[in-house]
Amino acid sequence: MSVEENKAIVGRWFTEFWGSDFNPAVIDELAAPDIRFHYSLHKPMTGRDEVRDFATRFRSAFPDLNFWGTADLIAEGDYVVGQWEGGGVHTGPIAFDDLPIGSVPAASGKSMRFTGTTVLKVVDGLIVEEVGLDDGVKVLQQLGIIPLFK
Repeated sequence: MSVEENKAIVGRWFTEFWGSDFNPAVIDELAAPDIRFHYSLHKPMTGRDEVRDFATRFRSAFPDLNFWGTADLIAEGDYVVGQWEGGGVHTGPIAFDDLPIGSVPAASGKSMRFTGTTVLKVVDGLIVEEVGLDDGVKVLQQLGIIPLFK
């Protein structure tokens, strides 16, 4: 596939998976069955089912969750890189209970807003890997899991 086709796939993924109007069907449509999915605050995940479970739990905890691109996508070969920003308000069940340093109690009302960069690998029209680096410390501070630096 061309880099422009790969960018279109990632653009759709960012809109339908990470955007405010979550479309769970996009996981089966655009993610490879054995997708590798990893962000700094969470253990690496493999496969559509783990990604779907992650998205369901994240959106249940933060029903207004929304992320959007902050720059044009950059592509080379099978790789597409995107910069983004986003967040949401925690009004749902316990959040980040997979962290060894604590979690956020249900419906805390705390807001998070942060930025990051994600590298996605697209092979034969499917996303086989999504690796993101985000401002996890900022998230943990905003949610009260770790104290603010003085």
